[in-house]
Amino acid sequence: MTCPVLSNHQARRLFLDRHHLLRPAAGPGRGADLAELLDELGFVQVDSVNTLARAHDLILWARRGQYRPRALEHAVGRDRTAFEHWTHDAAVVPMDFYPMWRLKFERDEAAMRRRWPKWQRAGWDAELDTVLERVAEHGPTSSSDVGEGETKGSTGWWDWHPSKTALEFLWRSGRLAICHRRGFRKYYDLAERVIPAQYLNARRDHAEIIDWAMSAALARLGFGTSGELAAFFEIVTRDEARDWCARAVEEGRLFEIDVECADGSSRRCFSDAVQIESIPDLPDPSNRVRILSPFDPALRDRARAERLFGFHYRIEIFVPAAKRRYGYYVFPVMQGDRLIGRIDAKRDGGALRVAAFWPEKGVAMGKGRLAALTAELERVARFTGLSDIRFDPGWLQG
Repeated sequence: MTCPVLSNHQARRLFLDRHHLLRPAAGPGRGADLAELLDELGFVQVDSVNTLARAHDLILWARRGQYRPRALEHAVGRDRTAFEHWTHDAAVVPMDFYPMWRLKFERDEAAMRRRWPKWQRAGWDAELDTVLERVAEHGPTSSSDVGEGETKGSTGWWDWHPSKTALEFLWRSGRLAICHRRGFRKYYDLAERVIPAQYLNARRDHAEIIDWAMSAALARLGFGTSGELAAFFEIVTRDEARDWCARAVEEGRLFEIDVECADGSSRRCFSDAVQIESIPDLPDPSNRVRILSPFDPALRDRARAERLFGFHYRIEIFVPAAKRRYGYYVFPVMQGDRLIGRIDAKRDGGALRVAAFWPEKGVAMGKGRLAALTAELERVARFTGLSDIRFDPGWLQG
């Protein structure tokens, strides 16, 4: 049987619709609306870099223009409609998904016990009971509240003192939960004092969790290889994902399709009738320019984004300044269903400073597109509380 073919145009629209980037941003971006958005995205990555706005806030604002950071703080720290844990990285996850994370807790604990003795400072495992007792007795605890007398790390983000490592281990393995943040500092408490009982006490077997994780990933990607579906939540192993896809095809729940890439090649993927049958009803993308976080869900899988959009992006935070091609923290820029360039924009006092914009090859920066980019910068300035936009001389590259 010949596989159905998804054109690159169709694939982009389907993918962007699933990521809430095809349609105009609507909704208040708080309360039930924010909870629904988180559910439909699957998670939102959390990152500490704040040259302009933190990643999680920019991700949500790009989809809900009325969103403000306090709404996500309330979702995690007050309303308990979301929790913090890991997918491929640190993330805020809908609370409804918590029962499925028990398999991740179990697998993360096994991986940490296997790997951390080789690359964490010695002594962290001896502090587990002490740290857990401290949290149980005193309640919300940050890394600065533990490890008295221990030598603090000085060689990088992962150079933790033993009690900080123990705190992270207890969180990653599910015994603790993040109850709130102050600034960007995490505070941990016993999971039973943070996670609502109906989620904390719910249990699913491994097969049910694997089926949920793969099905939920497909619903949020529209199509994907078994590896891409497994990587979405990073709960399912690659072998489990291949087996699940094979069974789902045999059962008629999935079928194989050929997805056209930006370069004209094709990639064999899996999808289902719900995704494919929705394509004719998808709207054409708006002409709005959007400044996206480097950690936006649409770009999280860099290789997939490059195949789909022909856009090569690598963050250069860890690249020595002299060797950077673009800049320390450069934002991808989208218009419609196309990534049109990248922009170096940052806070500079009370102004939004634009150091450079690099259009992609073949992207003409005429008056209309420049006006659309300026309009987006004005929206970003309002969102971040900046009163002015300043363009460096020669900011428009190429």
